[in-house]
Amino acid sequence: MKQIRKIAVNTGGGDAPGLNAVIRAVAITAHAKGWECWGIREGYNGLFLPERFPQGGLIRLTPEVVQGITNLGGTILGTTNVGNPLKYPTKQPDGTVVEVDRSEEIVSLFRQQEFDALVALGGDGSLTIANALAKKGLRVVGVPKTIDNDLDGTVITFGFDTAVSFATECLDRLHTTAASHRRLMVVEVMGRYAGWIALNTGISGGADAILLPEIPYDLEKVAAHLNARQAEGKSYAIVVVAEGAVSKGGTSAVIEKRVGAADRLGGAAENVSHALAELTKKETRHVVLGHLLRGGSPTTFDRLISLRFGAAAVRALAEGQSGVMVALDPPTVRYVPLAQATHRMKVVPLDCDSILSARELGICLGD
Repeated sequence: MKQIRKIAVNTGGGDAPGLNAVIRAVAITAHAKGWECWGIREGYNGLFLPERFPQGGLIRLTPEVVQGITNLGGTILGTTNVGNPLKYPTKQPDGTVVEVDRSEEIVSLFRQQEFDALVALGGDGSLTIANALAKKGLRVVGVPKTIDNDLDGTVITFGFDTAVSFATECLDRLHTTAASHRRLMVVEVMGRYAGWIALNTGISGGADAILLPEIPYDLEKVAAHLNARQAEGKSYAIVVVAEGAVSKGGTSAVIEKRVGAADRLGGAAENVSHALAELTKKETRHVVLGHLLRGGSPTTFDRLISLRFGAAAVRALAEGQSGVMVALDPPTVRYVPLAQATHRMKVVPLDCDSILSARELGICLGD
C-alpha cells in the first residue's frame, strides 16, 4: 500500500462520551509516526458543505490542538446523524426528496485533499458508510462508538459505561422521591432497538421491572408484579423502559420518520406510565433521561478504552489494515472486518447472565 503521510478522522451519528479521547489518541499517535492528522467537521459535511463552516470544513489536529480534551464530553469536530451519504436526501425539480448515493463523491473529495486514510468514529450507521467507502478503495479503519452498545464484534463500545453510570445515578435519586410520595416512576432510557442500557441500569439501580426491545411486554403482568410487591410492603416502584421497547403485538413508539436518517423514537415511558396508572391505581410519573445520557465527561473506563481504540486505529493503518474496526477483546484490542461488525445489531441475548440474574433478583421483564 501507498505510504501514509496524511490521514483524516471524523465523528458521525449521535455524540458519546469518549469521542474527544479517541480524537486525541489518533492525533498524537499519528504525529508520532510523522503523519499529518486532520479532522472533518460534522461527519462528512466538512467535505460536502465546507461553506457551512466559517473556520473551514477541515481542522489540522496537532498535539497542541488536542491537548486537554480527553475528559471533555461531546466532540470538538461536531457530528450529525442526518445526511447519510449512501442515502443522501436530495430535492428534485418537482419538489420531491429522493435518496442519492454520494459515496463516489466522498472518495473523490478525499483524493483531492490527498488523504491517505480515514479513521471513522461511529456506530452501526457510520461504520456501514465506512465499510462502503473501504469497498471503493478508500483506506479506512473504524472505531466503535455508541452508548447503545449494539455493535457486533466488540465486547463493549465506548460511551456505554458513562451512559449506564449516569442513568444508575438517576435511578438512585428517583428511589428517594418515589418512596417519599409512594409513587410509581417510569424511567425511559436510550438504546434504540437494543436493551443494553435499560438492562444494566435497571439491575444496577434496583428497578422493579425492566422493559426491553428483545422481550415484548404484557403490562397486565407488570402491573400484577407491582401490585404483589406493594402487598409485600413496598410502597413505591421503579420501572425502566428502553426507548425501543414494544408490547406484545405492538411496535416501538416513533415520533418522527426521516428521509436519510433513522426514525426518532420517543413516547415509550409516557405510554407505559399512563397504562400502569390505570392498572395499578397508583400515582404515576414518567421521566425521560434522553440526551442526558450522551452528555458529560466520560468515566475512567470509557476514557481508557477510547484512548486504546484511538491508538489501535493508527496502529492498524501502520500495519496495512483497511476495512476493519478496532474491537475490545479483553485483555487486547483486535481488528474485526467492518462487514462483520455491521452485518447485524448486537441485541441482548435472552439466555445471558444479566437476564438470568434479573429474573433471580425478582425483577419483572414484562413476560
